[in-house]
Amino acid sequence: MRDNAQSPAKLTALIVDDEELARDELAFLLKSFPAVEVVGTAGDGLEALQLIVLKKPDIVFMDVQMPGLNGLEVVRELVGAGGEIPHFIFATAYDQYAVQAFEVNAVDYLLKPIEKDRLGVSIERARKLRAAPAQEKNQVESLLAQIKSGLRQPTKVLLNNSNRMFLVDAGDIIYASIQDGFITIVSTHIEGQSNYKTIEELQSNLDAATFWRPHRSYLVNINKIQEVVPWFKSSYQLRMSDKKRTEIPVSRAQTKRLRELFKL
Repeated sequence: MRDNAQSPAKLTALIVDDEELARDELAFLLKSFPAVEVVGTAGDGLEALQLIVLKKPDIVFMDVQMPGLNGLEVVRELVGAGGEIPHFIFATAYDQYAVQAFEVNAVDYLLKPIEKDRLGVSIERARKLRAAPAQEKNQVESLLAQIKSGLRQPTKVLLNNSNRMFLVDAGDIIYASIQDGFITIVSTHIEGQSNYKTIEELQSNLDAATFWRPHRSYLVNINKIQEVVPWFKSSYQLRMSDKKRTEIPVSRAQTKRLRELFKL
């Protein structure tokens, strides 16, 4: 007679990727691993945060680059909240050389396209680490710093101005705005149109610790905010350091983040 008490408990898993096809492909691969039970999928970082809190999965398969709140920012939010942290397995399209250093860490990575054998290694690693949950938080924080460094955020951004193309330092960007489907970037020395199609796409290619989206139509460099201006009904506007001293609204949804940034 089989002793069910000796059977290891299943690992519960959440799949997070902004591409539906990628979510479906990983879910299909995971069907080959009876020790893993997929308890949910998420198409963006905000949904992922909600499901992690609700489902409390053992593993989160997390795409690194997603519009809006990316995979690294999801981890940062969880670490900052001080709650229980699942075992993260990042999915990335970056080449083997860029992510070699991650292999010795508790938090694992999968190189896209995901291979079944490599997926099995990650699952086994997660199973072993579940026995030592106290180590997770420090390991997540350590890897978060490594991944952010490894992604090599671009230091230059291309602007189109008067039929000329200029490269500006990312740190010199003051803010970006979108109107009628076109993104305008205002930097310390020049203003121009970006080739990026969405604010989300631009944001995902800039340093998440420096660039913040206070409103759906704006992305700001927090180091270029000159003044926080109280507005009506407990709202705020940001006065930027450009020559026009542009005032940018803070949406109600981002008011909490503003208070966290500047200890209001």
